[in-house]
Amino acid sequence: MPAVTRDQVFDPAFLASLSHLRIVARRVPRGGRFAEQRSEDLGHGTDFRDFRPYAPGDDFRSIDWNIYQRLGKVFLRLYEELEDLPLYLLPDVSSSLFLEQPPRAIAGLRTTLALAAISLNHHDTTGIFPFSNDCEILARPQSGRGKVMHFAERLASVEPGASTDIAASVKRFNSFGLRRGLVAIVSDFFDPAGIDQVVGALKKLRHQLLLVQLVSRSDAEPTFSGDVRMIDCESREAEDISITPALLQRYREAYGRFQSGLADFAKKRGAGLLRIDVDEDIVPQLAEVFESGRYTV
Repeated sequence: MPAVTRDQVFDPAFLASLSHLRIVARRVPRGGRFAEQRSEDLGHGTDFRDFRPYAPGDDFRSIDWNIYQRLGKVFLRLYEELEDLPLYLLPDVSSSLFLEQPPRAIAGLRTTLALAAISLNHHDTTGIFPFSNDCEILARPQSGRGKVMHFAERLASVEPGASTDIAASVKRFNSFGLRRGLVAIVSDFFDPAGIDQVVGALKKLRHQLLLVQLVSRSDAEPTFSGDVRMIDCESREAEDISITPALLQRYREAYGRFQSGLADFAKKRGAGLLRIDVDEDIVPQLAEVFESGRYTV
């Protein structure tokens, strides 16, 4: 199973297209505690002051995800205090994401680089922690616009991982003891353990969450028909089955439960949930959130 190439992850045109994007999340203070000092400017801290609609160029860390989930519109929560928010990016590099042509992993790595570039351009601390059945440190948390190319080179060096185990990966990430921040998980969230186990693992993260789900139209509406041999992309086990209308309907119902389980968790947790179509360009989809202030989940 080949790894992705440097050109697949980034090129000059792709990097240039990232400059106008802005990253979104509520700010939290160093060490997880709010500082005592106040700012005359409305920022992000302990004392809530007001809401206002998101506008192009706003810092995406101020978004109130609860309002977003209910109304489909992006509003900012304004506070009296400003602290920095570390961003921890967790791209899924499980072997299953490298099987399609083109690999779904490319969209995931490009999305990760886009979010990293946005954060670094704000001089925010950013780190990258790819995962499959474990989680590793690819780029330790650091800041500075000059780090974008370093992050791009590191992402281009990623090799396919093992099978997907989100619970084990979350446990490993928690063991790093990083200060509270925003964790952005970039994945299709397909795990052999099932959506209930995935949600249970995500609940153990003490950070704020942004779930970036990599989807394809064929996920909801598979195009198979007739007698086929299906190979499990995780276990590699094969099984011969007949694709019937009844079987397709059962699949659609199962996929619907999977989608609802992830969305319900995000809503209850107050987490962001962005769905990225891996068959389309990444940047325009992110721009739809950060420029228009709307995103249809």
